[in-house]
Amino acid sequence: MFNILSIAILAACVVSGAVLFLPFLRNRPVWRAMVTPLASIIGSGFLVLGPILAEGYGAWAPVVMALLCLGAWAFGSAIRENIKRIGDDNDDRSGYEMVASAMLALAYVISVAYYLNLFGAFAVQVSPWQSQFAARIVTTAMFLLVLFLGYGRGFTMLERAEYLTVTIKLAIITGLIVGLAWFFYDAGSAGELFVPELHTGGWPAITLAFGLLVTVQGFETSRYLGNSYDAKTRISSMRLAQIVSTLIYVVYVVLLVFAHHVPEGELSETAIIDMMKDVSPILPGLLILAALAAQFSAAVADTGGSGGLLVELSKRRLTAKQGYAVLCLIGIALTWTADVFEIISYASRAFALYYAAQAGIAARHASGARRFAWIALAALGLAIAIFGQSIEG
Repeated sequence: MFNILSIAILAACVVSGAVLFLPFLRNRPVWRAMVTPLASIIGSGFLVLGPILAEGYGAWAPVVMALLCLGAWAFGSAIRENIKRIGDDNDDRSGYEMVASAMLALAYVISVAYYLNLFGAFAVQVSPWQSQFAARIVTTAMFLLVLFLGYGRGFTMLERAEYLTVTIKLAIITGLIVGLAWFFYDAGSAGELFVPELHTGGWPAITLAFGLLVTVQGFETSRYLGNSYDAKTRISSMRLAQIVSTLIYVVYVVLLVFAHHVPEGELSETAIIDMMKDVSPILPGLLILAALAAQFSAAVADTGGSGGLLVELSKRRLTAKQGYAVLCLIGIALTWTADVFEIISYASRAFALYYAAQAGIAARHASGARRFAWIALAALGLAIAIFGQSIEG
């Protein structure tokens, strides 16, 4: 089991995890602020995105991935523009901003429920109790843990839990990249690299890309961390989070699509785990751990962002801690009464509408060419909300 590649993968995980825990890095405000959007961007969509792009777009998958990241960067630019305009008060109570925030609040409630329900589903897969009831029990327990951390110690405690899970996730992703790079090199040396076929073209390819934008969503959480970080730090941390996540996503897709065939049949959330059995026998177990860390860290990130959001929406009638409680209680109710896989499409559309609204707000306060650019971006957000083919992420 522990061949040279397995040892290299484990070493990459250990070294990268140790580096991320070094005090000089962990104590830097910009880095700590970056953890929240990064945790949300590289959430549950990361593992499923590679096989979906490879299956749908073939050799064009890296280009589509780069375009997704470029689109996310453009929407992030609109949000950063609004952060800069609002400043450290983080308190824009205009009607447009309140409508946008309400859209995002709905998306957060659904996305956190989705993340933690997915956590429950992954958790019971490695236990003797593989049932929907058991998964809901695990999900409810995770909601209570998030509530305990957030309500008991506030965002600082949530941030610490988030940092640990993000570190685990990034360390395992580093190991995954090392394993894929090794596999890619071996395939190239043996002349076994291939050019996958394009299976989705025309309008369906565009609508699929629209739906996939939600898998690189999460950068907007920086907008609502004004109680913990100043505007300059939030802007810098969002940029850094998007740059790091773009590098990870693009490298991951390039190494995957040209060296590894996608399994036939309907793709599932665990497709990448089955694919990685051919790369290294230790990768499937590590990826399950990464998936669990991804769900929890993304849920914590969106919970942290929602706390500041609900404070703003309620005009400070609610505290951030009370906001965490509201989100967790609604999430538990959704867990036991709704199929999150059916309503995740509404969250995807809510995120797209929120991005369109943020671009529209930026347009209202701009002039000349910049104004037309923001208007065009708002139109793109509306198109994604209307035509996007939803993908779980």
